[in-house]
Amino acid sequence: MLERIMIFAFLLMLSACTIGPDYHRPSVPTPDAWRYEEAQAKDTVNTLWWEQFEDPTLNELIHIALKENKDVKIAAARVEEFMGQYAAIRAGLFPQVAGSVSGQRKALTQYSNPPLSASADNPYNDFQALLSASWEIDVWGRLRRATEAARADLLASEEGRRGVILTVVTAVAIAYTDLLDFDRQLDIAERTAKSREHSLKLFQLRFDRGLVSELELRQVQSEYQSAIAAIPLFQKLIVQQENALSILIGRNPGRIARGKPLDELVLPAVPAGLPSQLLERRPDIRQAEQNLIAANARIGVAKALYFPVISLTGTLGAESTDLSRLFTGPARIWSYGANAAAPIFTAGGIAGTVKVAEAVQKQYLLRYQQAIQQAFREVEDALIDQGKSREQLQAQGQQVEVLRRYAYLARLRYENGHTSYLEVLDAERSLFNAELLYTRTKGELFRALVNLYKYMGGGWVVEAEKKGGINGDRNERVSGSADQHGR
Repeated sequence: MLERIMIFAFLLMLSACTIGPDYHRPSVPTPDAWRYEEAQAKDTVNTLWWEQFEDPTLNELIHIALKENKDVKIAAARVEEFMGQYAAIRAGLFPQVAGSVSGQRKALTQYSNPPLSASADNPYNDFQALLSASWEIDVWGRLRRATEAARADLLASEEGRRGVILTVVTAVAIAYTDLLDFDRQLDIAERTAKSREHSLKLFQLRFDRGLVSELELRQVQSEYQSAIAAIPLFQKLIVQQENALSILIGRNPGRIARGKPLDELVLPAVPAGLPSQLLERRPDIRQAEQNLIAANARIGVAKALYFPVISLTGTLGAESTDLSRLFTGPARIWSYGANAAAPIFTAGGIAGTVKVAEAVQKQYLLRYQQAIQQAFREVEDALIDQGKSREQLQAQGQQVEVLRRYAYLARLRYENGHTSYLEVLDAERSLFNAELLYTRTKGELFRALVNLYKYMGGGWVVEAEKKGGINGDRNERVSGSADQHGR
């Protein structure tokens, strides 16, 4: 008995060994602060930022997208796939037990092994009921490293899913504000066309009476046709944008309801945050790190191939020629044993496998570092984009006011006979272009702010799912799987 206990203790001691490198997060230099950051920045990066627009229609569209978007559903199904893979690989750490029941009718000869006894019945029945167990003793940590890699794959898929949610939410917000932008530009084009149509009718009457030249009439007609030509472009953009937004919310192409017009949307606050916090918030960075952890663990899996695989096996059951006696004491059978299999000559095969695993780990390390650098760049670009877009919008707003006054004065001068209508046309053309540019810049500012929230990370993803009642059970199972492995 003592001998068995010592053997078991020895096996447990061996199983504490783990071949391969343990993971340590690489040291990556991070800037202390952003190059361009608003003084009025607020800690809103982990909030449901789209609610700051104060547009219930946008809130509803995002809520629908979280439930119905096909990319979100595909990403969730992919997490389920990796949960299954993790469960299957982790099962190898534990004994495997199987049961079998069989019944046969046999006939033997004197040449059988064992030979037929003269007193034995022939043919005869053979009934068996067996429980068999096997357990690979994870002496070198191969199974533990494989489980570690599978867990990292699972967590990487979960971060990938969160990254998809982040992308879809921001895409819906941008598509919606772009749609309102196109609505506004169409409105400007239609108002301008209507104004020029009125002018054209007046000039046609004056031309018919010989009060203006044909040159002046043709100039007015040209400006009218220019405004009319812009309308189909914006109508096309609106329909295409509605179709794109419909797909984002998981529906067939169709009309999209509007809430507030673009001018009434509230600009969200600029989110604040330190560069170092991106490592914990950005799903793409967290996914890249989990991929690195998985690749690091697979080096241990590859190196463990050099060492023997040790397994314990056992069988307990009953065998009888009489079914009624199958479960009696004399019918009991059992066996137990151990086996070991080790590579002797592989012609460099294992060394090649290790080399592949190490090369893959290097690739994922570089991808992790690249993801961090790209994240810093995206935030820096988004910060400067929204900041300068604000300045540009302010300047263009002032320009619109100046040109509106200029157009009014030009028409007044024309009506009083102090100038030609060419000056009026020039003023109205400048105002039309300035109004379009102002609207586009406002749309770009909304887009820049949405992208900034995207690039600052998805601390709000879990909160959005909770509020929408989405994937709560699956999130708990992913967390449970990760915690279970950690223990």
